[in-house]
Amino acid sequence: MKSFIHDDFLLDNQVAQELYHRYAEKMPIIDYHCHLSPQEIAENKQYRNITEIWLGGDHYKWRAMRANGIEEKYITGSATDREKFDKWAETMPKCIGNPLYHWTHLELKRYFDLDQLLSPATADAIWHHCNGLLQKEEFRARGLIERSNVKVICTTDDPTDSLEYHQALAKDPEFKVKVLPAWRPDKGYYIERPDFAAWLAKLATVTGKTIGTFTDLTSALQARIDFFHEVGCRVSDHALDPIVYRAGTEAEAGAAFQKALQGQSLSPDEIATYKTQILLFLGRAYAEKGWVMQLHMNTIRNNSLRMFKLIGPDSGFDAMGDYHLAGSLIGFLDRLDQTDEVPKTILYSLNPTNNELLASIAGSFQGGGIPGKIQLGSGWWFNDQMDGMKRQLVALANIGLLSRFVGMLTDSRSFLSYTRHEYFRRLLCNLLGEAVAKGEVPHDLGLIGGMVEDICYHNAVRYFGFEL
Repeated sequence: MKSFIHDDFLLDNQVAQELYHRYAEKMPIIDYHCHLSPQEIAENKQYRNITEIWLGGDHYKWRAMRANGIEEKYITGSATDREKFDKWAETMPKCIGNPLYHWTHLELKRYFDLDQLLSPATADAIWHHCNGLLQKEEFRARGLIERSNVKVICTTDDPTDSLEYHQALAKDPEFKVKVLPAWRPDKGYYIERPDFAAWLAKLATVTGKTIGTFTDLTSALQARIDFFHEVGCRVSDHALDPIVYRAGTEAEAGAAFQKALQGQSLSPDEIATYKTQILLFLGRAYAEKGWVMQLHMNTIRNNSLRMFKLIGPDSGFDAMGDYHLAGSLIGFLDRLDQTDEVPKTILYSLNPTNNELLASIAGSFQGGGIPGKIQLGSGWWFNDQMDGMKRQLVALANIGLLSRFVGMLTDSRSFLSYTRHEYFRRLLCNLLGEAVAKGEVPHDLGLIGGMVEDICYHNAVRYFGFEL
């Protein structure tokens, strides 16, 4: 009997199969957005067992386990690693229809050469097999990256981070993969949050600057941008929940900043004015450096206050948002455009109903001699599954240029998640293969195959400006 994960998995016709095997399969990976630990890469971490590398920090799996009625102690709690693994094995047969069913078995096949379907009946054999391999040198963090054919990894880093591990990796001749920082200044954007003052103090310490005014703040941020750039950073990342735009002034933002320093509460207009001005400053700085600006929008995070208090953020209690983002996003981009300072930008919405909206907004700010300057980001988070990826690809093809798309991102904390790129590539090739079969696209494998290679790899290399 053919194994579940076989050579032509998700490839429904001969053209799709040829596109994948001749063009997509061989392309390296540019991981331009992820949450991997640079420390674990630098130290070449060895994982104690499959639970640590597979279930640790994976809120996708945690949500599925909760939906299956698994008690929290077996998810993020005090249960042993083996008990947690067994509960995941118990959940897996119930995941049919969820992308986790595909991802899990792709990971078992690609990294551990297992064709068995995970279930309570196979759990013991899979546990021992995987744990045995994880003790081998080639299954440490770096080995897993190298066997995935990854060329660049962009981690997620706060402006106050030391980047010591990125610097150490850059000096290590034994590891050929570029591990670069990605600038994530969210803590400096959310002036209304309780941790803003503590973060500001840390920024002052790191830069050696007194931060008493809005100008002081932008000066400190510029110093850190310069430092990040020296260490190889070429991309920023923002979680805008929601994105706001208010046509105020730097002076008004400065007044709001002063109130925050004094511990005074801010009005919604003051918060919006500050956020607008800090984002405008950052956008202009990115344009000057040639960085890519990523805007992640329409998320509602930490919906269960009870669970947030128990286990903290990034634990699987988030949802798609329904914020009205068009007016604010257009206002922000247009303000930058008035002085020709729109940086290369990738637009993501967690709500897939925004795909066409974002693609149409992107088309309003293209140009400047940069192909695909404003990108409709890949299917992200709840949308990096079969239907979500297809919807994103079709929306982009209909309204923009699919051929200029910079492709898939990993967006994961797991070193076993690179099979998501394979998943995306198979779906891309199948979509194009179906279009060829219907006569909607020419049966020209050289033409379509070159397009596939660009989307999988070349476009990202050119767009981000990575030196490989």
